[in-house]
Amino acid sequence: MKRLFLSSALLALLAGCASTDTIDPHGYDQTGVASYYGARHHGKRTASGEAFNQHSLTAAHRQLPFGTRVKVTNLKNDESVVVRINDRGPHTRGRIIDLSREAADQIGMLRSGTARVRVQALD
Repeated sequence: MKRLFLSSALLALLAGCASTDTIDPHGYDQTGVASYYGARHHGKRTASGEAFNQHSLTAAHRQLPFGTRVKVTNLKNDESVVVRINDRGPHTRGRIIDLSREAADQIGMLRSGTARVRVQALD
């Protein structure tokens, strides 16, 4: 009985940690590390249900609602791009957004693979 209780408590705790509740994008402005994904995921379904296209200007974010448009600025070179959130991620700790290959190219982060960025939701 004690084992069952502990298992139930652990599952409840893990379910709370895995929450994918969306947040209000109004005023969203965060700085952190971005990465990108491309050919390996091209054509696969995103969390929103659409096929991923590495040539489109899209991104994955853990909590912003699908369809939210955000401006992503590479803080190293001040290049920016506007992308639409259509997937969930990134799935790597310490990153705040995953960009499509095209978006990453437009802000000059293809070679490094990651970049320190500012992410601002657009109204």
